[in-house]
Amino acid sequence: MTIEQKLTFNRTYAYSIHPCYETDNTTYAFTANPSVICVSVYIFLGLLSVSTICGNLLVIVSVIYFKQLHTPTNYLVLSLSVSDLLVGVLVFPFSMAFTVTSCMYQEDFFCKIRDSLDVSLCTSSILNLCCISIDRYYAVCQPLTYRTKINVHFTAIMILVSWGISVLIGIGIIIAGFSQGTCEDVCSVDVAMANTMGPVFSFYLPAIIILCIYLKIFLVAQKQVNSIQSTKSGANVSKIEKKATKTLATVMGIFLLCLTPYFLCVVFQPLAYSPPPASVIEALNWLTLSNSMLNPLIYAFFYSWFRSASQMILSGKLFHGDFANTKLF
Repeated sequence: MTIEQKLTFNRTYAYSIHPCYETDNTTYAFTANPSVICVSVYIFLGLLSVSTICGNLLVIVSVIYFKQLHTPTNYLVLSLSVSDLLVGVLVFPFSMAFTVTSCMYQEDFFCKIRDSLDVSLCTSSILNLCCISIDRYYAVCQPLTYRTKINVHFTAIMILVSWGISVLIGIGIIIAGFSQGTCEDVCSVDVAMANTMGPVFSFYLPAIIILCIYLKIFLVAQKQVNSIQSTKSGANVSKIEKKATKTLATVMGIFLLCLTPYFLCVVFQPLAYSPPPASVIEALNWLTLSNSMLNPLIYAFFYSWFRSASQMILSGKLFHGDFANTKLF
């Protein structure tokens, strides 16, 4: 095979893995002549990043600015939005510059940073959802003691614990390593542990806990259908709590649909005899990241307060007076 044939083969091989990369047997770098598909992919991902940032910024500004939204539940939603915002600000650019595909073939410090940010922020999201499910449990199953048990102080502790665990897992990814591809000979113990224990503690265990809590909430809610308080105010409170639970359960459901395929792939990929193509791993990774853009859309669909707050923010009305005490719903 001539040198030109080898170069052509290498470019074709790299393109089959990722349309924006090429290899020369020693390095795996961004192509000097990007194709139309490559440019289209990066435009799409750029728009996805911008949408993620803008949508979550709306949620963050809304919860912080409007005093009516200063509740324990919304503080947890705020924490979730912060993690989603960081995905748009940090993980998207890193993943566009150092894709899953390129990091599978040339593991370096920046790839470890990319993997660490990816896993730690996903962990933060699911732990925040776990905290939200606990909040919903007390709101629906123990409404009489909800206000005393789930207060701002307790909410702050849950948020700090969630972020602390996420940071520790992110540091562990950098130290132990992380394989999103197959191991050429045999996985090292550290990498095998990172690929197994990391997803267990950052995804599977919290997901099981959340599903159990929401199942309990559903069963209790069914029992309360005929025994709920008969007063009008009590019915209204119950309606609000059920709507919040339905909305956040939808957030959880979409979260699982976006993340489960990728985490299943991560656990079994290094040990698979015939692994899926790298392009599949790449697509699953971007599916997980796209979840950070979807949450604000869910709020916009279910929450009238978010729609009202967004209209006031986008119209620039906040710059012409003090509307912090505005009633949004």
